[in-house]
Amino acid sequence: MPYTFLSPEWIDAVQQLRSELPESASSIPVQLTINLNVTETPFGETVIAHVDTTQGPLIVADGHLDGPDLVVTIDYETARALLVDGNPQAAMTAFMAGKIQVEGDLAKLMVLQTASPDPAALEFGERLRALTA
Repeated sequence: MPYTFLSPEWIDAVQQLRSELPESASSIPVQLTINLNVTETPFGETVIAHVDTTQGPLIVADGHLDGPDLVVTIDYETARALLVDGNPQAAMTAFMAGKIQVEGDLAKLMVLQTASPDPAALEFGERLRALTA
């Protein structure tokens, strides 16, 4: 059953997916933590979440982490294009237009964006898209 991107149900489903595919932990070439502030959501409020690649695949979870590598403020549509659709061009366009604000170690983010995913990461991405409405 597909869930709305960044809804509590979606976050729970992504965490379940991660537990089903532990072998994809090797697929992330850079370890980083990112606190996200996702604006312009269909929920009518900013979603406060984080991304953590230090223990496996790119996962989004509720709340902020202490001492993240980056803090990113991004609009909902761009976040979905980047995290679900895997469209780095959408993120670059939004960044150049000032729609994405980044604080912290931008070099780590650039390494993450240019990395080639392995087969386990590709499978994770396909399953992530399948559970996202």
